[in-house]
Amino acid sequence: MELLNIDGQLLYRMMISGANCLENNKAAVNALNVFPVPDGDTGTNMSMTMTSAVREIQKVKNKTIEEIADSAATGSLMGARGNSGVILSQILRGFAKGTKGKKELNAKNLAAALKEGASTAYKAVMKPTEGTILTVARESADKALELSKNINDINVLMDKVLAHAEAVLNKTPDMLLVLKKAGVVDAGGKGLICIYKGMIDALKGSDIELIDTPEIKEETTAGPFIEEDIEFGYCTEFIIKNTKADVEDLRDKLSSMGDSLIVVGAGDIIKVHVHTNDPGLVLTHALVLGELSKIKIDNMREQHRSILEEGIEDGHGTRDEIAQSEETSSRKKAGVITVAMGEGISSIFTDLGADKVIEGGQTMNPSTEDILNAINAINAGDIYILPNNSNIVLAARQAAELSDKNTIVIPSKSIPQGIAALTVFNPEGDPKDNENEMVSSLEAVKTGQVTYAVRNTSFDDKEITEGDILGLVDGKINIIGKDILQLTESLIASMVTDSDELITIFYGKEVEEDLANELLEKIREKYEDCDVQMYEGGQPLYYFIISVE
Repeated sequence: MELLNIDGQLLYRMMISGANCLENNKAAVNALNVFPVPDGDTGTNMSMTMTSAVREIQKVKNKTIEEIADSAATGSLMGARGNSGVILSQILRGFAKGTKGKKELNAKNLAAALKEGASTAYKAVMKPTEGTILTVARESADKALELSKNINDINVLMDKVLAHAEAVLNKTPDMLLVLKKAGVVDAGGKGLICIYKGMIDALKGSDIELIDTPEIKEETTAGPFIEEDIEFGYCTEFIIKNTKADVEDLRDKLSSMGDSLIVVGAGDIIKVHVHTNDPGLVLTHALVLGELSKIKIDNMREQHRSILEEGIEDGHGTRDEIAQSEETSSRKKAGVITVAMGEGISSIFTDLGADKVIEGGQTMNPSTEDILNAINAINAGDIYILPNNSNIVLAARQAAELSDKNTIVIPSKSIPQGIAALTVFNPEGDPKDNENEMVSSLEAVKTGQVTYAVRNTSFDDKEITEGDILGLVDGKINIIGKDILQLTESLIASMVTDSDELITIFYGKEVEEDLANELLEKIREKYEDCDVQMYEGGQPLYYFIISVE
């Protein structure tokens, strides 16, 4: 049946059908992850972005073309997750621009809107890479423009556009070497084609329905927080400058004085955080090691009582509520947002001064809205964001653009990079100076990760079998093995040079403490000239995360 125009009601159905088709096929899109590691989340990110768009268009009462397109753009913008989700949100944003002033879309209007979507997405990416979702979006839009000169039937037009898009997708391995080596097509491009397929089915009256109802994760809150929970009452933080002190010796000494201990060093500076009942004793010990700076001591019991007096009932205030009340009590110069997974790693960021730790990382990228909400929740003039994952940087930048605060994204791509940047952060410093220092610190740290293969593949001339242990250095597969401990030792050996001074190891929630301690003993014995630290990170998917500086 010939279709000459799309009205608002039909566009509404197309958006929902496209989102459903992507959701139904997200596992297949996830499986196209280049690396055979358990963090393939392109399909999930794009689907959650589209779900956010659908949620927004369902609020529209007068379903005009403009309102549906604008609402989809707004919803996807706020719900964008991961690089693929951000790019998809920009495609929808451009599409909405292309529908301005239109009550209906004919073939030429639709093609022009698709072209505007692709162009907007290209402009949003600092260094566009061909062989990705961007290429599929651009090539299919160009084909739509070409065909619309002679084809008025939108059904015929979109069938041909889809066929061309699939042909382009199949060529992406020829455009991007990393795809060819992995033997896959681009995951983002595949996700976009899923959306196109769902939209075309709606055009023909065969709207795609969800195969399964998505699981909704229940939110849980912390249990009652009472003053007796506070064993050590004073949160004590300071910096030791111009020091030659041994970080490990200092950590050992302070460990007997409290808990929540963080001692990290960079050059001749050591940053200390500890919960103690005798801050004077801690400071006295530190004073002989160098010049003390940025001393901050908070009475946590007094803070707790003050919050209770302000209206939180005794026994019913959660830690989240207490933290939120404290952070909004007075405006400060600067605040820090970071992204992390694992209770131990999250605690380290908090102890180093992060105001908000957004739960997320591999397989669970926070949305633009999640990050924007965190920005708004911090009562500070300058906001610094540490994404700690290359797939979160774009969403962080998008949130920064949407915020009316001076928000600076430090493009950290790993947990070690984020910790390094936070270590040199000066809460009272000039924003530009802070940005320069924090960005520079990213280059000084090497990141190692130990995980497992989720499928059989060949990558960089390496044969990988599902279940193999993989060692990555700065995101690239470096070593393949069968034994976690042996591989981790070899991975660290490949990272450490004569000029390195600090090795920090975070062990994941799947690692027994005995195994972690065995590794710690071996590494300390082998690298006597390095300060070797071990923390329980609690991170999923990665047995060990290693930082070498």
